[in-house]
Amino acid sequence: MALTASSPASRVGLINGGAVNSDTDALFLKVFSGEILTTFEEYNVMKGLHMVRTIQNGKTAQFPATGIATATYHSAGNSLLETESGGAAKYLSDIKKSEITIAIDDVLIASTFLANIDELKSHYDVRSIYAQELGKALAKRFDIATMKTLIAGARQGATITGGKSGIQITSGVDLASGTGLLSALFAMAEELDGNDIPSEDRFAILTPTQYYKLISDSNLNIALNRDYGGEGSVAQGTAPMVAGIRIFKSNHLADVTALGDASSGTTDDANAGVKNDVFDTNGVGYDGDFSVGAAGGGRIIGGHKAGIGTVKLLDLATESEYQIERQGTLFVAKYAMGHGVIRPEACVEIVDQTA
Repeated sequence: MALTASSPASRVGLINGGAVNSDTDALFLKVFSGEILTTFEEYNVMKGLHMVRTIQNGKTAQFPATGIATATYHSAGNSLLETESGGAAKYLSDIKKSEITIAIDDVLIASTFLANIDELKSHYDVRSIYAQELGKALAKRFDIATMKTLIAGARQGATITGGKSGIQITSGVDLASGTGLLSALFAMAEELDGNDIPSEDRFAILTPTQYYKLISDSNLNIALNRDYGGEGSVAQGTAPMVAGIRIFKSNHLADVTALGDASSGTTDDANAGVKNDVFDTNGVGYDGDFSVGAAGGGRIIGGHKAGIGTVKLLDLATESEYQIERQGTLFVAKYAMGHGVIRPEACVEIVDQTA
């Protein structure tokens, strides 16, 4: 018996049975979009570890940078406007100021095409897998770009005249053992203290190998548990904090030395859309060579949340379109952001030169 108006087919993808939208794929596409958002959040490490500003329009955003004030003992009766013999202010502080401008890069896109016939033949949810891969691609590019910016900050001079430079630690660093990693993290904390960086919101990013070496070293169990306040343990496989520094792990740390888009094997596509020079002498923008040199071994990066910034014009968005002439659906995930160094004195790079 043929279906009639009184007994129509129940289309799973229709919204309210088609009363509002006759697109039979409408609900399916929303599921796909949600999976991309979830995957992006899951695989992204750097998003919560630096300053992010959203703008509604425009191509750049400014981040103010200020110096420090000085204190001087006052002699009774002297005017606070009094000057030294050379003309410099005796009591008044000249708080130096600067401005960091971060530009929006071109739109970064991850896309794929799913043929209708292939989806029909598949015995598993192809869209879910494609969604995860698009989310991973964007998260990886975001992480690598912001990690390179953090390293550039560690290699950069002071933003404000008389201010502090970025922090690079190489002397006597051994990142091949849990003991060496622990010493490096305490050295990072000491350097940040020396640059007057607040103790809150400090972080360090390790490779997975370093991360598990740190928490599995039998000689460190007592020290680590003391630092954790009894919360961390080898059984949990977590190292929440060492020397007041929150610890994270990421496979993306190993990719900061790669030039260009590793997925395509070229450098032009990655560099052409970058509008921010992150001050690496060997390259431009996030396409620069951030290798540690032939003598370099492992590396840890980190610092404080105020070290670098991201300007966001277009947050992660998704689009999809069924193309009749191609008998399939085009899926696109994209964002428009830019990254830059704000406070180099809050950026740290630790390089093992013992290799």
